[in-house]
Amino acid sequence: MKTTLLILLLSAGTAQAADLLGVYREAVGYDAQYAAARSALAAGREKLPQGRAGLLPNIGLSANTMWNRLDYQSRPSAGDIPADYNSNGWSLSLSQPLFRWQNWAGYKQSELAVAQAETQYALAKQDLILRVAQAYFDVLLAQETLATARAQKAAISEQLAAAKRNFEVGTATITDTNEAQARFDLTTAQEIAADNDLQVKRHALEMLIGKEPQALAALKPGVEIGRPQPDDIAKWAASAEQGSLAVQASRAALEIADREVEKQRAGHYPTLDLVASHGRSSQTSTLALGQVMHGSDVDSTVVGLQLAIPVFAGGAISSREREAAALREKARFDLDNARRQAALAARQAYLGVTSGLAQVKALEQGLVSSQTALDSNKLGYEVGVRINIDVLNAQQQVYSTRRDLAKARLDTLTAELKLKAAAGTLSEADVAAINTLLQ
Repeated sequence: MKTTLLILLLSAGTAQAADLLGVYREAVGYDAQYAAARSALAAGREKLPQGRAGLLPNIGLSANTMWNRLDYQSRPSAGDIPADYNSNGWSLSLSQPLFRWQNWAGYKQSELAVAQAETQYALAKQDLILRVAQAYFDVLLAQETLATARAQKAAISEQLAAAKRNFEVGTATITDTNEAQARFDLTTAQEIAADNDLQVKRHALEMLIGKEPQALAALKPGVEIGRPQPDDIAKWAASAEQGSLAVQASRAALEIADREVEKQRAGHYPTLDLVASHGRSSQTSTLALGQVMHGSDVDSTVVGLQLAIPVFAGGAISSREREAAALREKARFDLDNARRQAALAARQAYLGVTSGLAQVKALEQGLVSSQTALDSNKLGYEVGVRINIDVLNAQQQVYSTRRDLAKARLDTLTAELKLKAAAGTLSEADVAAINTLLQ
């Protein structure tokens, strides 16, 4: 029974904790922005059957039935001769394009539109990874900030109590007490602000996954973050110029614009269609030369070619062609801009990673030095060679360095994800890799 209870308790603890990979997968199923991108992809894929339809035959079936009344009157008048009858019919028609270059260009354009939609969806997936990671790391940093504020408050509280005791026995002045009290009050305010910031960050994460996790897995103590591979900023920039999803989407847009020019130019070309129809028209009776005649059924079949040659359309076709050409130039410049932006993003992210790693190393050493300085100041205060403010400043330095170290590690991991996103290679596997650094 005890073993079963222990297993249940461990399972409950595990269920409450959430890691980065689990949070990301929950966001995939909940995030509204990503769901909108999924729907946009489904809509984009419909461009292909729409474009293909321009190459396939059109088949139509029509039918009619009408009741007719005729009054026949001859001259000189010999009275009215009425005729009441029904006429009805049906027709089946077929039209198969044989040469419609604009339809072929539209079909090729639809293939590119689907590719562009796929790229936009992949871009939305990368954006979701970045948003989830940023929100997750924001919560971790807010938790660290709050924990640091509380630990600092507890340390200052001990220093305040010590200052009061020393003042009571006459070994310290009231100045030490006032300084400790002022620092305690300031830290209390910082704790309140940190707690509020943590709640805000938790709500931001909740917006992505639809619920607030009870706990989040934090980075392992002393975690080692590797350098980007390849460790060459120029290679990352070159890779981003070619592989960035934003660049791929802009390249697809340029190709679509090329096809649009071709499609508008085809407005000057003749069209040739195969047309065929078969139908029947019937009448129950008819009126001819003042005589009511018997009804009739007529079957008809028509097969032929239909040629249409555009001659003049008021300049609209030429205008649309010039418009498409201008939009193609715009798409070309948009592609150039996308390449430059991707290269810049890669360089910024690469420098963010490398400088972050350097900061982590420096802050790790700084934390050791700050802790040593704090221990020395405490000892100096006990023997009377340091005053209370020295100890308070050393304490603040330790806790500030600890928070800065946590922030530097999280910022470096975020920069790594942004670097891979800039190169167009960011995927769930990268989330899983970072997930191994959590505990």
